[in-house]
Amino acid sequence: MEWQSLFSAEMLLLWIRPLIWIVLGVALATVLGRMLDRFTQDRMTRHHRVLLKRMVFYTVIVLFLFLALRESGFQIGVLLGAAGILTVAIGFASQTSASNVISGFFLLAERPFELGHFIEVDGIRGEVVGIDLLSAKLRTLDNLYVRIPNETLIKSTVTNFTRFPIRRLDLPIGIAYGENADRVKQLLLDLVNANPRCMEEPQPFVLMQEFGASSINLQLSFWVRREDLREVRSEMMFAVKAAFDREDIEIPFPHTSLYAGKHTTPIPVAMVSPGPSAGDSSSEHSGKEGA
Repeated sequence: MEWQSLFSAEMLLLWIRPLIWIVLGVALATVLGRMLDRFTQDRMTRHHRVLLKRMVFYTVIVLFLFLALRESGFQIGVLLGAAGILTVAIGFASQTSASNVISGFFLLAERPFELGHFIEVDGIRGEVVGIDLLSAKLRTLDNLYVRIPNETLIKSTVTNFTRFPIRRLDLPIGIAYGENADRVKQLLLDLVNANPRCMEEPQPFVLMQEFGASSINLQLSFWVRREDLREVRSEMMFAVKAAFDREDIEIPFPHTSLYAGKHTTPIPVAMVSPGPSAGDSSSEHSGKEGA
């Protein structure tokens, strides 16, 4: 009799109705999320689209979950009261999480970076692959997954390498003191103009930075698109090395000279001719005895 009452028609309806509401909620949330993503594709950034899609999805799921609980006979008022008390208790127990959530709202309003941007935080560089209310997720160049709390992002210096469409490349170049600096300057500018991925505007330039210990230190600066940064840097360094070899321009290396000073006794140095070897002396001595 107990098994019959458990699988009676009323009990089956009591279980099926909540399941139907949950299935409808998941389906509706998925459809609404896709519609919002298409509608806001050209009106919002990728970051805001993802957050809006998640917010709508989970809101619809929660609403239909409450409807499913009501169909199961739960009192929604009592459930909301218990949820409020639980929320207050969790809030006191997780102050760090609350701080990260508040920081997440500040980041959402300020927008220092977006999904797909390449940033640096506390010496960690990587591509932003996820932004949530608690943390941001980075993928480093060596394919590591790094999670950075939002509170850390608010308190730290964040460098965004892909915020702007163009970047300036600064290549330090050292030449020997005996080289013609003007000739080297023109040669470097010709190399930049010959590369089609180097921009004409803003104009490239060459600066003389300092007189170094063993070289004249120059700086070659030019602008490229951000997606071409790494490739163009390597191309130009190869081109500069090949051009200097072709034009016999010396790239010096550090030299060290020893100087004792005028108040120091010079180190005596003398040329000593090599004397006769031991074998020669013995043979000469034996020859004299024979004579």
